[in-house]
Amino acid sequence: MIAVIDYGAGNLFSIHNALKYLDLPHMITRDKAELEKADELILPGVGAFPDAMKLLSRTGLSDAIREQAQRKPLLGICLGMQMLFEESDEFEQTSGLGLIPGKVSRIQTSLKIPHMGWNHLRKNGDSPLLSSVSDESSVYFVHSYMAYTSPENVTAYCEYGTDIPALVERGNIFGAQFHPEKSGETGLTILRNFGGLTK
Repeated sequence: MIAVIDYGAGNLFSIHNALKYLDLPHMITRDKAELEKADELILPGVGAFPDAMKLLSRTGLSDAIREQAQRKPLLGICLGMQMLFEESDEFEQTSGLGLIPGKVSRIQTSLKIPHMGWNHLRKNGDSPLLSSVSDESSVYFVHSYMAYTSPENVTAYCEYGTDIPALVERGNIFGAQFHPEKSGETGLTILRNFGGLTK
């Protein structure tokens, strides 16, 4: 069972539809007891980092996520991925969940911001989420900020005037800067792979 964490700033409908299509058992919840019972967690996110972290703190879920992430797979999506890092300077300096070393800052590129649309993944190592996903597969992005972290935490990049970490991984903690639920068959494959981690 996958618990999709509802804290008020996530794209829950699209994720629900994708998981339903894949026939992956899941629930949308903000109940700490349900997170405890789940096999895997998905942390979605849209909007601004400071607002999302305030909502997460207000619901009392920050510590619960940190605790559960030590024992079971966690996938952060878009802003949810950024929240896995130690801090962000979006609008104001804000602490994240601190599950992956690094910080989130504005994309430094001469290209148009936000980075919006389809872009190619370039693999940077092995990941169970990339099983059956070919190099240069396209996925869908919408973001203005990116993670600055060690290459050892990055399993795939995309290029947008600079190398942007598209998929990150540290132990059983995963993050996708793109939206797998909006990325066609490639995104569905990645979600299917995540759903199979505990089988």
